[in-house]
Amino acid sequence: MGIVLNQSLKNTIITYIGFAIGGFNTIYLYPVFLGAAYYGLTNYIVSSANVIMPLFAIGMQNTLVKFYSQYKTHEERSRFLSFTVLFPLLFIIPLCLFGFIFFDEIVAFLSKKNLIVKNYIWLIPFIGVSMAYFEIFYAWLRVHMHSVFGNFIKEVALRLASLVLLIAVYYGWMSVEGFVYATAIVYFLALLVTMFYAFSIQAPNFQFSIPDNTKEVLVYSFYIILSGSVANLLLDGDKMILNQYMKIDNIAFYSVATYIALVISVPSRAMHQIVYPITAKLMHENNHDEMNSLYKKTSINLQVVGGLVMLGIFVNINMLYEIITAGLKDPAEKELYLSGITVVFMIGLSKYFDLILGNNNAIIFNTKYYRAVLFLGVLLVVLTVGLNMIFIPIYGIIGSAFATLLSITLYSLAKLLFVVKRLHLYPFTKQTLYSIYLTAVLFVVFYFWDFPFHPIVSISLKSILVTIAYVYLNYKFVISLQINEFIDVLLKKFKIVR
Repeated sequence: MGIVLNQSLKNTIITYIGFAIGGFNTIYLYPVFLGAAYYGLTNYIVSSANVIMPLFAIGMQNTLVKFYSQYKTHEERSRFLSFTVLFPLLFIIPLCLFGFIFFDEIVAFLSKKNLIVKNYIWLIPFIGVSMAYFEIFYAWLRVHMHSVFGNFIKEVALRLASLVLLIAVYYGWMSVEGFVYATAIVYFLALLVTMFYAFSIQAPNFQFSIPDNTKEVLVYSFYIILSGSVANLLLDGDKMILNQYMKIDNIAFYSVATYIALVISVPSRAMHQIVYPITAKLMHENNHDEMNSLYKKTSINLQVVGGLVMLGIFVNINMLYEIITAGLKDPAEKELYLSGITVVFMIGLSKYFDLILGNNNAIIFNTKYYRAVLFLGVLLVVLTVGLNMIFIPIYGIIGSAFATLLSITLYSLAKLLFVVKRLHLYPFTKQTLYSIYLTAVLFVVFYFWDFPFHPIVSISLKSILVTIAYVYLNYKFVISLQINEFIDVLLKKFKIVR
C-alpha cells in the first residue's frame, strides 16, 4: 500500500488545491464576472462535451489500464499503446461527419429553448475529442505509475486557466463570448501537454497493427463505452436536460450547488487514480483475500475523509451561500441561487453513498461480470432522463437534483449488491456504522450553531471546531486503522507524543 498511500496523498492534495481554485471561481468569479447566462452557457457546453466524451474515447482509457499489465514484452506493449491511440479515430471521424451533415437539425433541437447556445454548439465535439484523448494519455501515465502529473493538469491547471480567463474578462481584455471559446482552447492545450509528457515517459512507436487479443479488448471497450456514458450522463446529463426545459440561467444556479456537493467525491477521485491499476492486477491474479482487504480499506478510509468534507460543507452551507450571493444585485437572482442549498444536500448525500463503496467500480470493471451491471446502468440512465423530464417542469433544479439522487443511489446500491453476491467481497464493517453515527451526531450539533461574525470568519471557526471534534472522535474510536497510523506518524514527527 506504500505507493497507493504516497500517490493517493499527492493526488488528494492536488485535487483539493484544484477544487479550492474551482470553488473560488464558482462561488465568486463565475456568477459576478460572467453573469448567470454565460456561466450557464459555459457549463452547458463543457457538460455536454463530457457526456459525449466516452463515445470518442470508446473506452480506451479503461481498456489500457486493464490490459496493459497483461502484455509481457516491450513490442506487445508498444503495439497495444498504438492501438489505444489510433483506434478511436475510427469512431471520431464518422461521428464528426454525422454531426456536420445534420448540423442544422442538431442546432435547432438544442437551441429551441435557449437561442444563446446556437453559435457555440460546434464547441461541444471539439472539447469532447480533447477530453477523450486527454483521458487516454492520462491512462498511459497511470499504467506507468505516473498519475500525479495528469491529475495536476485535470484538477489544477484547467481551473487555474479558467481563473486567468475570468480575470481577463473582468479587466475587459476578453469578452464573455470570447471566454467560452477560450475555454475550448484550454481543454485542447491540456491534451497536448499531457500527450507530450506521456511520450516522455515512454516514447511512442506507432504501428498500424492490432493486439493478439483484439476481440477481448474490443468487447471490453464496448462495455466501457456504456459504463462511461452511464457515469457521465448521471454526472452531467441533468444540465443538458435543464437546457431543454428552463432558461439557461438555471444551469448556473444548479452548477454552483452541484460543484459544492462534488467536493465530497474528491478523496475517491484522488485514490481511484492509483488504486485502479492495483485492483486490476489483484483481480487478474485472482487474489481474493488481498482484494477483500483492499476493498475494506478503501471503503472506510474514503468514508472517514469524505465524511469530514461532507460534514464541513453541510454545517456551513448557509454561510457559504451568503458569500455566493453577496456580490449579486438582483434579489430575484439571489433567491434562485439560494434554492441551490437543497440541491447541495441531495447531490451531496448521493456522492457520500457512492464514496463509501471504495474501489467498487474498479472491481466490477475488472471482472467477467461487468456486462450485467453496465446494462443495468443503461436502464438507470433511462430512468434518470425520465425522472428529470417529470420533475424539472414541476420543481425546477430541485426536481433535477432529486432525480439525480434517486438514480445515483439506485445505481450504487445495485453495484454493491452485485459485488457482494457474485464476488463475495464486502466493503463494510462495524466501523462503517460507527462512522455514520459520529457524522450524524456532529451534524446535529454544529448545523444550527452559527457565529455572529462575517461569513468567512464564521465558516473558518466552525470548520476548525468540526475538524477537531471529528478527527478526535474517529481517532479515539479507531474507525480506520490506516488513518490512525498516519496520525500517529504525524504526532511523533512533530514530537507531540513519543
